[in-house]
Amino acid sequence: MKKVTPSPPESPSDPLEPAPLCDTTEPAISARLRNPRQSDPVSHIFTIIPGVDTPTLLCHASETLASLNVLITDLACDLESSKRNVALSIQQLAVVGELLVNKALDNIDPP
Repeated sequence: MKKVTPSPPESPSDPLEPAPLCDTTEPAISARLRNPRQSDPVSHIFTIIPGVDTPTLLCHASETLASLNVLITDLACDLESSKRNVALSIQQLAVVGELLVNKALDNIDPP
């Protein structure tokens, strides 16, 4: 007996093309692009407590970038060809950002 295998779904022509925005998100994004001085309603979801000192902010930024580095490196191991290259490019940007933040921390409080 022959097993019937469905054909795979067609892949989009540009895998990096952004997905279309939902009906709620699109107007908010468009309004923000038209008027950059307009407050961004999404940015109020996550806030940083006022008065946090710079070294603390930089430490958290460094830890966040280090976490991003680990996540994207793990992801890149599961990918192949151009998608792997894109993931590794993102990983490299995370490493550069982490190095910059760590250098800023060293400038604030030399070892």
